[in-house]
Amino acid sequence: MRTLPPPRDAGQRKRDMLRLLETEEDAWVSSASADGAPTLVPLSFVWHDERLVMSTKGTNPTARNLAARPESRVALGTTRDVVLADCTVEVLANDALPQDAADALAAKLGWNPRGYASWVFLRFTPHRLLVWREENELAGRVLMRDGVWRV
Repeated sequence: MRTLPPPRDAGQRKRDMLRLLETEEDAWVSSASADGAPTLVPLSFVWHDERLVMSTKGTNPTARNLAARPESRVALGTTRDVVLADCTVEVLANDALPQDAADALAAKLGWNPRGYASWVFLRFTPHRLLVWREENELAGRVLMRDGVWRV
C-alpha cells in the first residue's frame, strides 16, 4: 500500500498550478464536432494574462470545432499532478491576437505562427479550474469557479 503525501492547501495548489502553466509546453485540448464527434489533440501553449493561448491551422478539426462550439476542456500535467481547465474559446484570425500575446507564444514555441495566414490563434479563458494530485486532494480541487478564483 502506498502512502499519500499530505494534501496541499489551496494556496499551494494555485502556486503549483501557475508554475506548471509557466513551465509546461503542451496541453491536451478537447473539442466536439457539430454531430458530437470528440476530438482530443495536444497543442503547445503559453499562459498569458490568465488565458491559454495556442495556435493551429484554421482548417484543422480542432479549430473548426471550436469556432462552431467555443467551449473546451484543457488538460495538462500527469495523472499524479492534474490541471483541468473548462474554458470558453475564441478562434482569432492570424492578425487578430494582441501583439503581446502573440509575442509570448512565439517566444515560448521558438517560432511565430503569426507569419502563416492559414494559422489561427486559440485563446482559452478558464471559467473553472480543477487541480489535484491524489485522492486526498479531490475535495478541494476547484480553484476557480465561474471565472472567479476561490483562492
